[in-house]
Amino acid sequence: MERLVVRQFLYLALFVPSDNLTFSDQYAFRPTGSTTVALVQLFHTVTELLNDDPYVAVIACVFCKAFDTVRHVTLLQKLASLYIPDCVYNWLVDYFSGHSHCTAFHGDISSLLNISASIIQGSAVGPVSYVVNAGDLTPLTPGNRFCKYADDTYLIIPASNINSRTDEIDNIHTWASTNNLNLHLKKSVEIVFVDVVKCSYLTC
Repeated sequence: MERLVVRQFLYLALFVPSDNLTFSDQYAFRPTGSTTVALVQLFHTVTELLNDDPYVAVIACVFCKAFDTVRHVTLLQKLASLYIPDCVYNWLVDYFSGHSHCTAFHGDISSLLNISASIIQGSAVGPVSYVVNAGDLTPLTPGNRFCKYADDTYLIIPASNINSRTDEIDNIHTWASTNNLNLHLKKSVEIVFVDVVKCSYLTC
């Protein structure tokens, strides 16, 4: 049933424009996506931007335990904006409802606690659910771009927009907090791609 819902409805919904969600920068868990496509698009974007700018900064953003912290309420709000039948949406609501967990230690078992976050890894619905959840993460500044592969998120900033870097990071941090995710700043790294010819005339 999960695979049927994903293949017949959710995958198709990712190709239909939505008011507040975009999936054109996401290359994971889609019929036309793969790690190869993501890498090709990332390097193509950098190369394209280097035609007009002497260097391009790429910031690899790391989210702590991203799949484990996706809030169900927020995710379901985004799923509701997709063009899927009501019966499919209601099935998804039921799918994420009614889960609980407890802890057993030295023969003692804690009381049950409802699970209101996390997507079920290893399930068919889980991966595409994260894609939907990340669909409203977009750049603030025109000309800046994202390249996403599941929770691996790369912010691409040309030299002409380099002053927007702090605002973009703040925007990602705010988005993460709103969606119950945690941007790990210490593990997030930056790499700068340089056009050697242009930089021989400019100070980079």
